[in-house]
Amino acid sequence: MTTPETAEDPASTETTVVVEGMNPKTLTQRISVGEHQLVADEPRPIGEDAGPTPYDLLLGALGACTSMTVRMYANRKDWPLDQVRVSLRHSRIHAQDCADCETRIGMLDHIDLGIELFGDLDDAQRQRLLLIAGRCPIHQTLTSEIHIVTTLR
Repeated sequence: MTTPETAEDPASTETTVVVEGMNPKTLTQRISVGEHQLVADEPRPIGEDAGPTPYDLLLGALGACTSMTVRMYANRKDWPLDQVRVSLRHSRIHAQDCADCETRIGMLDHIDLGIELFGDLDDAQRQRLLLIAGRCPIHQTLTSEIHIVTTLR
């Protein structure tokens, strides 16, 4: 677990992400990740549309991780992968409409993730990279049980 003391420790591989409201009259949020700054917001009329929504950022994390995982594997195998493009969409679906889901009542979050692989790859390589895409750490986190502890500081 990262604490404020270990957040600045160069030997630590963990980073503390800090999110702060930028204005008490808006939903715009500043996200600080080490030296990097991002902005999140909601579209108008709810927010100011100053940045992607939290769900957009979640999809971005999943897409980036998927692309990086596929890239690392192809590089290790020295396969001719020129580019990876990942397209994602989030929606809510009725549980009863999901044939693959254990939950049968209520609504479920649904993510459509499409992968385009550019390069002189054969069918076996493409299928292997598709399989590897599902092994990205963010995918694994989102499809496993997640335990979040919320504390007041």
